[in-house]
This record gives sequence, structure tokens and C-alpha cells, in this order.
Amino acid sequence: MPDRNRVYHGVSIGILMLDTRFERFNGDIGNARTWPFPVQYRVVRGATPNRVTRPEGPDMLDAFKAAADEMIDAGVDGITTTCGFLALYQRELADYCSVPVATSALLQVPMVARILPKGKRPAILTFSAESLTSRHLEAAGADAATPIYGMPPKSEFQRAIREGDASVPFGTLRREVLETAERTIRADASIGALVLECTNLAPYSRDIGRLTGLPVFDIVTLVHWFHRSLAPERFV
Repeated sequence: MPDRNRVYHGVSIGILMLDTRFERFNGDIGNARTWPFPVQYRVVRGATPNRVTRPEGPDMLDAFKAAADEMIDAGVDGITTTCGFLALYQRELADYCSVPVATSALLQVPMVARILPKGKRPAILTFSAESLTSRHLEAAGADAATPIYGMPPKSEFQRAIREGDASVPFGTLRREVLETAERTIRADASIGALVLECTNLAPYSRDIGRLTGLPVFDIVTLVHWFHRSLAPERFV
């Protein structure tokens, strides 16, 4: 990236975080141990999971723009977020920001659809199938017919995130996620890969892949790809 007057240096990825209090395990985008490279966080106050995932929720775009401005001014070279539902703001944030923006793991859906064998298609595993709409898919450039499967509304996974409960054990959440993944692949034989909309599903990606035997794409795969473009590795 061109030289700028930076507050900090050597941080390519800036992460806009929802205003949350639940546990973020290793593998979650909001746990800095997930990343083998430096990242910088900025919490968007008031952007709670309930507000961002509610289809009729308030427009938070200006708040995300302001937080992105702060991170760019400080020195990041690219922006991502901690919620896949923010695909809804992908075009607006990319147009507004002076650095590249990759809001959501859902941006991978069109690519995944193109790499699968004939007769296979990706499915989306989401925090809430009731809240993820065709508008989100359109904003991510995904086929509106892409199958969507969500965590059960009464699951501890959904409740812990919505209520900010950090006490739910990892094992309980893992069990719920794997049960949902298993139901998903049993429901549709055409599924050839899973794209995890929810960034909080990423800690379980390896287990999902082992259980289903399918490729799994999540926010971690997206951010690693994104980072390599902003800070290419030197080979010679």
C-alpha cells in the first residue's frame, strides 16, 4: 500500500467488531490468537448481534463507516468484520473506504460454487436461517437459490450470542454445531461444500470438515486470502 501517515505499522487487517460479550474461542475472528499475523480491532458500539441480524433492524452503516475511517487513518490496509450479516453493507463500505473491504465469509459463495464438481453446490450454515435473506445473498454476489441452514433458534449457540452469555462450555456449542452440520448434509445430497456465514462457527470448522467430509469455508479462510493479497509472502 502507498505510504501514509500511520499511527501504527505492520498491521494489514482491521476488524470491525460487533458490540458483544460472549466467549470468543480460539478460531473466532474476535480472538487475536486465531491469527498468525497482527490484526487491529475496533468495536462498533451499539452494533449488537440482535440489531445487526434483525431484518427490520436499524441502519448501522454510518457507524461502520466511522469506525472504518478510524482504522484506516491509524494504518490498516484492509477492513473486515465479525459478522457475516454485514455482507449487506459490502458495496457501500467498499465504495466508501479508501482500502479494500471484505465484510463477510459469504463473499466466498460464488467462488465455491464455481470450483465444485458438476451436480454439487455450496450450502450456507448460518447463525440464523430466519434472518439471512435474499438481500444478503445478493449483496455477496451469491446465487439466491443457495441452500441456507441455520443454528436452531432455541440453541445455546444462538442464545449465548444474543444474550452475551460467556458461560456456555465449548463442548456444548460444538455439539450443537456438529448436529446442525450433520442435519444439513443429510437434507440435501447436492451439497458439495459448506460456507459458514457466522464468524463464531469458525472454531468448529475442522470438526465440521471431519464429520461431513466436505470442504469448509469460513471467515478464517477469507481473511487469510485477504491478508495474503495485502502482505504477499516473499519467496526469493
